[in-house]
Amino acid sequence: MHVLVVEDDPTIADPLLAGLVRAGFTVAHAATGHAALEPTDADCILLDLGLPDIDGIDVCRRLRAASAVPIIVVSARADELDRVMLLELGADDYVVKPFGMRELVARIRAVTRRAGPTPEEPAELIDAGALQIDLRTRRVTINGTEVELTPKEFDILALLAADPGTVHTRHRILETVWDAHWYGPTKTLDVHIASLRRKLRHPEWIETVRGIGFRFESPPVQPTE
Repeated sequence: MHVLVVEDDPTIADPLLAGLVRAGFTVAHAATGHAALEPTDADCILLDLGLPDIDGIDVCRRLRAASAVPIIVVSARADELDRVMLLELGADDYVVKPFGMRELVARIRAVTRRAGPTPEEPAELIDAGALQIDLRTRRVTINGTEVELTPKEFDILALLAADPGTVHTRHRILETVWDAHWYGPTKTLDVHIASLRRKLRHPEWIETVRGIGFRFESPPVQPTE
């Protein structure tokens, strides 16, 4: 699924784009209203209202007049009148900043489901050799045997296993699994990693990269007898 992010602030746009890629989407970025109004093959548009050239409300109106693509307004404007006006202009949803990445991903999937099937849905199964992770049912199995995980343990494992061999920083994991504005103790992550390793019974699958974060190493498929 292809998502167009319309956001002029790089400190917001960059982590947002990275989070969407980690969630399985392909992304494009427009930093101005004029760029957002260019023809696009996006399946969903995330639209910030505070653009430098055209007010986001006008951009929303013009996008809707030209296309039926789902539009989610992402803005710091929390006024009810703004929300009502934008929904009446054709926006499909409205998310107030700051927001959590998991909530945003859920909203993207919800509006695109309502709009109809898309040709490229994010993968719902992570096949990592002996380890299988079903993102739809949130079930984890090792060689066919189900492993019971807490919601946070599941989210950490899914994030790491979706990109085996890649080092994920502690900050990125906390930002994605907990919240983009997480300010709690980072020791929380170590506790969850330790529990996850114990439940998987293969601690070597989640490697600690000292001073940086963690990396997932794909387990081999267990040979059948």
